[in-house]
Amino acid sequence: MKRGVLLLNMGGPNNLDEVELFLRNMFADPRILPMAAWLRRIIGGRIVKKRREEARENYRELGGKSPLTDLTWSLAQKVEERSGLPVRPAMRYVPPFASTALKEFRAEGIDEIILFPMYPHYSTTTTLSSLDDIRAQCEVLNYRPRLRVVDPYYDDYDYLKIQAALIAEAMEGAESRDYDLILSAHGLPMSIIHSGDPYEKHVEANVSALKIVLREAGIVFKNIKLAYQSKVGSAAWLEPNLADLIRRPENLKVLIFPLAFTVDNSETLFELEKEHRLIAEKIGYEEYRVARCPNDREEFADYIGAKIASLD
Repeated sequence: MKRGVLLLNMGGPNNLDEVELFLRNMFADPRILPMAAWLRRIIGGRIVKKRREEARENYRELGGKSPLTDLTWSLAQKVEERSGLPVRPAMRYVPPFASTALKEFRAEGIDEIILFPMYPHYSTTTTLSSLDDIRAQCEVLNYRPRLRVVDPYYDDYDYLKIQAALIAEAMEGAESRDYDLILSAHGLPMSIIHSGDPYEKHVEANVSALKIVLREAGIVFKNIKLAYQSKVGSAAWLEPNLADLIRRPENLKVLIFPLAFTVDNSETLFELEKEHRLIAEKIGYEEYRVARCPNDREEFADYIGAKIASLD
């Protein structure tokens, strides 16, 4: 079979004009706002209206766009070189949309597509939402390739070694034993968790496994804690909230590692690097460090290439 690969992600605005498109598409997604369509239109519209100007300002501070698309294209090229297969990004809410890649694959006669979620942990709001989109677009295009989905890899030893290496890199020049390590995952409303979403269990398993790998590598912290970021609205979300944790420090030297992200975006480069750093500075932290995501690093491209090869 002739094969291709799609790297699935939410995406991020490629310019300031796309900020509203990103928000509208996100809050029109029934996996993000699981409610009646008419109510989702009302509530989603209110959220977009409330958040769009602030979001534009945030992206303006990042240079006018999210870095996510460029980094993913770079990663796709490296994976393509390793696998010998065509590799394309497929973003959920902004270009490059899945439909663009699927049209290209159909024209190239590809009859098996490997779907690699850029989400290490499974959630209905991320992985399943992207899979819904792929299947819907295939239906629209009357395209019937075989779809193969790479399993969640949050507890894969080779991926955990990448996470540990990123943590070690962020601690260069400092003694890790003096620091608290806060593993920050994107939050979710408790209503979604209570509906059976396995995300929280996957995140907690990732934390447990990563602690073992860090210990094996001789990377020791004073404390290692899990927190959740990016809460929206007043409903109950996964706890503890990262901002609250930073405001109640047990140690004034911390490293934040974006546990649930594989590519840097506004939630890592703005929320963690800028917003939460400002909180830490006001409180008087001695050291506030933020680790990078795997992004387009050679070892992450190697890892994805190996996962693809393992499906042969």
